[in-house]
Amino acid sequence: MKLLDSRRLTGPNLLWDLEGAVLDVALSDEESGPVTEAWVRQAGRILEAAGWGAEELCVRRFPGGANLALSAQIDRLYTATEINEWAWEAALAAVEPSDAEVAAVAVRLREATERERHPALLALRDAAGRRRISLLWDADYVTLGLGCGSLTWRMDDLPTPREVPWNQVSDIPVVLVTGTNGKTTTVRLLAAMVRAAGAMPGTTTTDRVEVGGEVLDEGDCSGPGGARTLLRDRRVEVAILETARGGILRRGLGVRRADAAAVTNVAADHLGEFGVNDLAALAETKLVAARAVRPQGRVVLNADDPELVARTCRFGAPVVWFSIDPDRPGFDDLLVAGSAGCTLEEGELVRYGEQRRQMIIRVDEVPITFGGAARHNVANALAAIGLAGAISLPLDAMADGLRGFRSTPEDNPGRGNLLEVNGARVLVDYAHNPHGLAALLRFAAALPAQRRLIVLGQAGDREEADIRELARAAWAIRPDMVVIKELPEMLRGRQPGEVPAILEDELLRLGASSAQLVRAEDDPDAVRKALAWSRPGDLLLLLVHSRRQEALEVLERALLVT
Repeated sequence: MKLLDSRRLTGPNLLWDLEGAVLDVALSDEESGPVTEAWVRQAGRILEAAGWGAEELCVRRFPGGANLALSAQIDRLYTATEINEWAWEAALAAVEPSDAEVAAVAVRLREATERERHPALLALRDAAGRRRISLLWDADYVTLGLGCGSLTWRMDDLPTPREVPWNQVSDIPVVLVTGTNGKTTTVRLLAAMVRAAGAMPGTTTTDRVEVGGEVLDEGDCSGPGGARTLLRDRRVEVAILETARGGILRRGLGVRRADAAAVTNVAADHLGEFGVNDLAALAETKLVAARAVRPQGRVVLNADDPELVARTCRFGAPVVWFSIDPDRPGFDDLLVAGSAGCTLEEGELVRYGEQRRQMIIRVDEVPITFGGAARHNVANALAAIGLAGAISLPLDAMADGLRGFRSTPEDNPGRGNLLEVNGARVLVDYAHNPHGLAALLRFAAALPAQRRLIVLGQAGDREEADIRELARAAWAIRPDMVVIKELPEMLRGRQPGEVPAILEDELLRLGASSAQLVRAEDDPDAVRKALAWSRPGDLLLLLVHSRRQEALEVLERALLVT
């Protein structure tokens, strides 16, 4: 029995759509029932004693542990974590706490509740809710409305509802994009369509927060913090938020409502974290984004993904299915059931809906698909078309956005960038799991090459079996050279050299020779070693995951020399 994590939930999440506090705990199967039942009993006692009797409890059990959550008002979340932790300790105690002990703790918790209490925040929340206006909040700021319709105040200087100029406050279209692979490219494709329609898009991705070409923040901005940064920018007319699994599980969604959401796919990655141990639980996590879609909005789902197809008819909003294979068994049935669809048909990207077929653009006019050879980007383009229809973008804007979006470091940095350096072809991508790597390698197989090199690395928070599976996926193309890189910024509990050693061991087991393997200390070093090895006619597959800008600068300098 072990407490792994205690944190606030600030938006809709895997457990429910409520704010509150959650514990992640490790429990054996034998301990799970008795201990969680004891937690429920103790949490109920202390909530009642502290004057929180109206709050709700939630237990999610899974093999090896449980999530234990209690709901709370947004101005008492820190106190909620204290209550939750006390209930856990009380559940583990050999002796049941007496009523006197509970009363003494309740006094302290009521005092903490009073210190954290913020009536002005709750008044604005309630007033915004009555007007169906979004409210964003954090420790420093409160925002009413979104994007170009937003107004922001400091938390310590909030207006009363009567003082708010409500005629200046409004929401903007919000789109959520989640999935295991393809999220960032789909976000950027939809942003290109929004620009083509004459509106100002704002995006959050695992790379940055960006508005109109201006980078507001860099790093992984795919959680609630990145969403708030973007949605407070008064230039933004359409917000497109990459919504990663980690942010959903740690804190919840950054918004309570969206106009559309897409799930690109569900594949094994990050399993074993936060009690998400299998594909079914991962799919439910991704679909939290779909739960946030307004009834009049659209949920865009991949019809080629069995985990998503299995969850048909689960949503409050209509579904738009997309597939790169319209002949796939069952696809027609999904459309007959009343859902709209997007697919690749006879070389054309098309939409189906309301008994109409609409041709958007020929696939060979979409640069990132490389004439359709990059099948994963065909799927991303179809997802973006589905989302564009959900927010009523014109067909010509969809086509113009796709036509003008290129696989370059400028348009799509670090995703499918195909360059030529010293006569060698260089493909830069972010593929970081076997599913994404397999999709990239299917495209790479269509590119002629005298020799092939791949740069390979993995973050330390993956299981050893997952790291070895990544090596097996890479070895499928029988590369002539593998540059095995360290990711110093992504050790995540492992020792330096540990992950490269696992990758190297698996490659040697598969038949690689030691002469085919070389180590690199980080991404930029891996790019330098790959370029030094290359000669005209080679293909270099550079999987770049951290310090991406530095790695791209190494390539840029090499391009200047050629």
